[in-house]
Amino acid sequence: MVLAELGGKISAALQKMNNVTVIDQKALQECINEINRALLQSDVSFKLVQSLATNIKKTVDPSDLAAGHNKRKIMQQAVFNELCGLLDPGKPSYTLKKGKQCVVMFVGLQGSGKTTTCTKYAHYHRKKGFKPSLVCADTFRAGAFDQLKQNATKANIPFYGSYTETDPVVIAQLGVEKFKKEGSDLIIVDTSGRHKQEASLFEEMRQVSEVTKPDLIIFVMDSSIGQAAFDQAQAFKQSVPVGAVIITKMDGHAKGGGALSAVAATKSPVIYLGTGEHMDEFEPFDVKPFVSRLLGMGDWSGFMDKIHDVVPMDQQPELLQKLSEGSFTLRIMYEQFQNILKMGPLNQVFSMIPGFSAELMPKGREKESQARIKKFMVMMDSMTNAELDSTNPKLFSEPSRINRIARGSGHRVQDVQEMIDEYKRLSKVWSKMKGLKIPKKGDMSALSRNMNAQQMSKVLPPQMLKQLGGMGGLQGLMKQMGSKDFGKEFGGAFGDM
Repeated sequence: MVLAELGGKISAALQKMNNVTVIDQKALQECINEINRALLQSDVSFKLVQSLATNIKKTVDPSDLAAGHNKRKIMQQAVFNELCGLLDPGKPSYTLKKGKQCVVMFVGLQGSGKTTTCTKYAHYHRKKGFKPSLVCADTFRAGAFDQLKQNATKANIPFYGSYTETDPVVIAQLGVEKFKKEGSDLIIVDTSGRHKQEASLFEEMRQVSEVTKPDLIIFVMDSSIGQAAFDQAQAFKQSVPVGAVIITKMDGHAKGGGALSAVAATKSPVIYLGTGEHMDEFEPFDVKPFVSRLLGMGDWSGFMDKIHDVVPMDQQPELLQKLSEGSFTLRIMYEQFQNILKMGPLNQVFSMIPGFSAELMPKGREKESQARIKKFMVMMDSMTNAELDSTNPKLFSEPSRINRIARGSGHRVQDVQEMIDEYKRLSKVWSKMKGLKIPKKGDMSALSRNMNAQQMSKVLPPQMLKQLGGMGGLQGLMKQMGSKDFGKEFGGAFGDM
């Protein structure tokens, strides 16, 4: 994930601070220097880094970091607040309202993914009950209208553009007027990509803004842009009143610090993130959970949103009953694999768990892990109902059965055996839940509230328990969050074991 490396370096600097015996001005300065280097190496502008370091020094007084204080936590909170300040200008973005006509104009640098983002934005709001439409006012880039037309057709969204009219101002005006008459309540205008040296294109952007009178102007920012981001973003802000920012290509491995600089330059809030090429890989942005994940502090609310999306409440009592019985079948494993794939990229899921970060999933390994899960599911598709519902692992000790599944799924015998070994491993984890008292509510939140750290440690994967700092770390986390809240938020995770 973009910015994952930055988060890892800042977390490492804070960890060093935690290991220092005597915290004085020198130790504090060394920690700040490491954070500064991490930010500069990630292409955050020098002015912003200076400002951030100054603010941290004002906030953190070494005399407050004496023995008995949680030194890392105090420093972490200061860094957290400053990074949140970078991404949050303190003013909300324009709020769309269903039924009330709104014109949104998209501006951005060439190659930032602006045209694709326009369609994603329209698609996202159509699912929310809006009636979006798209206007292509980009006559500068060859094929821009064709791209928008193709995307809009695929997403089933009305669009307007012209192959003959060369004046983008005229196209924008006609398109907005057309969709206003047709009752569209969200009219999205896509403009030509540009950079700050192109004075004529900036003048064109101002003219489009004047004739369409947008309620909101969104600046689309490529997360991979470098040190030039601050100046480029400032040039846009000086030309038109940018009201919000969308950061694209967040699924890559670019440094990403330039995106932080651009947000500071426009003094506008980030409202969405583009997390992939597909239409649905587009999510709302919330400052505090994002920075929390960046620093390895997790995002329980985001994690639980994903859990509840893939394990609906009406399915939880049935799953709890199976947990209590300790009976784990290949069908249950298949269903839980489906849930894992629905949750999205695995590195994003890891980053939501406190003590973890997106860096835990090595570059390139995420797709490999997802491919492995899908491969196992294909093998299970070649099994009979009796095999899928059997609770006896010894059933698969028969070579003829393994050979049949391998032939039917088009995989090697070794691959099928690997899948069976994974089933046996998960079955052991599942069996540790046997005998747990089922709460009357019949949901996972109520179940986990009754669990103590000892019980929780038995069902957590060893690697996760180690990342949390062993039993001491788990107890501290439960104490920090409050056992009730911990149970409420973490309980749903058992659906993916």
